[in-house]
Amino acid sequence: MATTTRRGAALALTATLALLSTGTAHADPTVPEHAVITCDSASFYANYDSASGPTGLKRTLPRGDKVGHTRGAHPVYNGWAATFDFGANDWGFVRQECLGGFGSW
Repeated sequence: MATTTRRGAALALTATLALLSTGTAHADPTVPEHAVITCDSASFYANYDSASGPTGLKRTLPRGDKVGHTRGAHPVYNGWAATFDFGANDWGFVRQECLGGFGSW
């Protein structure tokens, strides 16, 4: 019985670490803080993979596009921030330096 419990705990730990090592954009219970895109254009990707970087280009967001990202609550992986695009109503990843104007709208 102890072996089964250890094996189950090890599998749970492995699954948790796997989820933490990949950045999959998903709905987060934290309401995103209002921000805007400050770069002339920003690539918006569906996911972030820790081994290969951003994947699944969704679209390009223009300067001034209304987005959301709560600093300290939503993940940032190697400069790619989990971001909510309020216009299209979906999650993705955008370069952190392209986010600004927090609380401006």
